[in-house]
Amino acid sequence: MKHFLLPLLLAASVQAADWPTFRGADRTDVSKETGLLKKWPSGGPKQLWLNQDAGLGYSGYSIVGATLYTMGARDAVEYVIAIDTATGKEKWSAEAGALLTNGWGDGPRSTPTVDGDKVYALSGKGLLVCLTAADGKELWRASMTEIGGKVPGWGYCESPLIEGAHVIVTPGGAQGALAAFDKATGKPAWQSADWTDGAQYASIIAVDLNDTRQLIQLTMQSIAGVNAADGKLLWRSDFPGKTAVIPTPIFSAGQVFVTAGYGVGCKSVKIGPGNSVEELYASTDMENHHGGVILVGSHLYGHSGKAGWTCMDLKTGAVKWQEKKALGKGAIHCADGMLYLLEEKTGTAVLIEASPEGWKEHGRFTLSPQTTQRNPKGMVWTHPVVSGGRLYLRDQELLFSYDVSGK
Repeated sequence: MKHFLLPLLLAASVQAADWPTFRGADRTDVSKETGLLKKWPSGGPKQLWLNQDAGLGYSGYSIVGATLYTMGARDAVEYVIAIDTATGKEKWSAEAGALLTNGWGDGPRSTPTVDGDKVYALSGKGLLVCLTAADGKELWRASMTEIGGKVPGWGYCESPLIEGAHVIVTPGGAQGALAAFDKATGKPAWQSADWTDGAQYASIIAVDLNDTRQLIQLTMQSIAGVNAADGKLLWRSDFPGKTAVIPTPIFSAGQVFVTAGYGVGCKSVKIGPGNSVEELYASTDMENHHGGVILVGSHLYGHSGKAGWTCMDLKTGAVKWQEKKALGKGAIHCADGMLYLLEEKTGTAVLIEASPEGWKEHGRFTLSPQTTQRNPKGMVWTHPVVSGGRLYLRDQELLFSYDVSGK
């Protein structure tokens, strides 16, 4: 019996560690892993490897089994790149599209999404490619601009969402803000013709709400929910953004929370019976640019432009604590009750408790080496991820793996 149980236990362990898309399988950015370090040694956790050829750009990473999938630009081409998590060595690379050029740094911004034996990736100029996970063979591709989309100023940045038999993205435009493709063939399935906002930079989330599978997305004009089956608009609420709207929406028990930088702030609504929309609060207490916000329990955590790192009560919007001096603006990730913060200017990583009681730090270190190829306007913007007991950090072509397993 033990011989039969062991493979099952191993499979369960691998699945628990998988991180198949941006912000994880449920797009909450909260890992389900346990047994991780609660305190880092002086100088930070042990570095396991450094890959120095991940390409230029700000793409994140998905990790499934023994492979990490990311994107990077080499010369004038954007690639999807697969890397062995044990060694840091490249397994394969496949072309995603022509190089996105941008004043804050060239290259892709999207994180690939892994589903079974396939990988889906969106290039900076809006080419959606489907590849085999094992060797990167291209199966199909589709263009956002060919279905009415317009490349936003910083390029297409969202990560594709797998929902049932479909892969869903946000081309934006008059033909529909959202579009679904058959994930096996690339054949168009539907487009949300009654919601036509232009594309911004947030990634879609999928939720069960009012007996319907709903897709929630954020644009420069609104936050909205559409039917996952056919793209029909179910509800919409105004959210006037400025310059760029980036963070992924957060959902809990019928409540939706969104935030954006450039002085916009945050807003939360309650979606009631019949998809009625009630505004709960709006403020500038959480004005998150692009480092993301995380819900742990009943509290939100993230960096706010005015006040620094902030903890808020989701239900009421009340601020629990703020910390501006300990660490500057950056990105956030959660695993095993701890928050992994990454400061954009210096590449300093900090471990704190996910606690509404205040800033409780348990270690820090600074990425070294750091890239010499980063655009002068660019910073360390790729979000941290913990998967399989490892912390992954990236600065352009430099991809780092650290042991945070606590073993």
